[in-house]
Amino acid sequence: TQVNYARTMPCLLEAAPTIGPDQRVVSGEEFSSFRLWELLNDSWDRERRSLAFRKMMRALAPWTTENPVLMHVRQANDKAVKHAIDQCADVGFEMVILTFGSGFNAEDTTATNIARLKALSDYAKSKGIALGGYSLLASRSIDKDNDVVLPAGQSPRFGHSPCLESVWGQAYFKKLHTLYEQTGMQVLEHDGSYPGDLCYSTSHPGHRGVSDSQWTQFKEITDFYKWCRSKGIYLNVPDLYFLNGSNKTGMGYREADWSLPREQQEIIERQNIYDGTWLKAPSMGWMFVPLVEYQGGGEAATIEPLHEHLSHYGQRLANLFGAGVQACYRGPELYDTPETRTVVKRWVDFYKRHRQVLDADIIHVRRPDGQDYDALLHVNPLGKEKALLMVYNPLRQTIHRKINVSLYYAGLRKKASISEQEGKWHSISLSPDCEAEIELTIPAKSQTWVVFK
Repeated sequence: TQVNYARTMPCLLEAAPTIGPDQRVVSGEEFSSFRLWELLNDSWDRERRSLAFRKMMRALAPWTTENPVLMHVRQANDKAVKHAIDQCADVGFEMVILTFGSGFNAEDTTATNIARLKALSDYAKSKGIALGGYSLLASRSIDKDNDVVLPAGQSPRFGHSPCLESVWGQAYFKKLHTLYEQTGMQVLEHDGSYPGDLCYSTSHPGHRGVSDSQWTQFKEITDFYKWCRSKGIYLNVPDLYFLNGSNKTGMGYREADWSLPREQQEIIERQNIYDGTWLKAPSMGWMFVPLVEYQGGGEAATIEPLHEHLSHYGQRLANLFGAGVQACYRGPELYDTPETRTVVKRWVDFYKRHRQVLDADIIHVRRPDGQDYDALLHVNPLGKEKALLMVYNPLRQTIHRKINVSLYYAGLRKKASISEQEGKWHSISLSPDCEAEIELTIPAKSQTWVVFK
């Protein structure tokens, strides 16, 4: 209401590209502009605003609710991939991604490679597993003829980047179309997705100059993502391409975290999830579990051999499946002994048993700090299980706590039935503001959960 000619009050919102789009629309063709979505909040309450944003994302991009249990297999040769597929099928995982550094090359469209990957994809499907792989787009240099061209002193956002509308860029997307059409693979982890770099080249076939370069590159990648969505290809993309077809992005972590000692990884993981789910539903963000050493840290940071660090591995599984958040379990195998298999399957089964409520909204109860318990409350007022409270004890001694939990967003009033760790059900009374007081005993370095109906 304070907009005026002098624009001294900054409350006028203008949404437009900073440059371009500079598109020529010839007779008979169509032009579609960008779309802007505005969410109107009814409160300053952080949780309520977060819930509104998550609901908006489910409405505009329902594919973000897909939440497959996935593994990153370390080697892309046939023997290693089939071993990973067999283990995933055995314990209930649903997806295998040929990870970065595995030897998988999405740009290899030779008949031999396509035939090999199709055979692996068919084998995975026969086991109920979706198979796909990793490809890097930006964050690398091709050559001077195909990289983005910028004025002296400027550099691409990620240091290096090809132009998506160069000869190489256009050929790259054609190769991905060919590979996925002919192999039937169902997953693409697309790293270095287009970050918005301009290109001043006047010789690239897909744009005329700088003023149309950003618009055409963005359209190239988003058209590809929409095609993937139309084919049911699952997209892991470390950028906010949700409204153009991507399913999942990073929950929010630094890669160097996974080179820290194992015990520190446990608490940081839960902090990342607690913080990341303010602007994401559990299904919208991935975490990372380095079964083999990742970047650094040596033995202290590494989980393998899995059976030798089973308590830590079990805690990581409890952290992730208890939050309804999937991780990239990166290594050659998910289990190495029958005991390890039992732990993995226990938590996969837990997740699938409570999947509907675990994939629903999170209410943030207490942030992890390593000094006392931390907790998340999953709520689903439309489900049979209305809520699931997950409580972790990071301490080295058993704790006894009374925790007040608001079940307002679970849709529960006056009374609720509760069960701890699949135990007997009993009824409790709720306060007038829909709070339940729960008494819990949690063993050292462990967790418990309570289901509400």
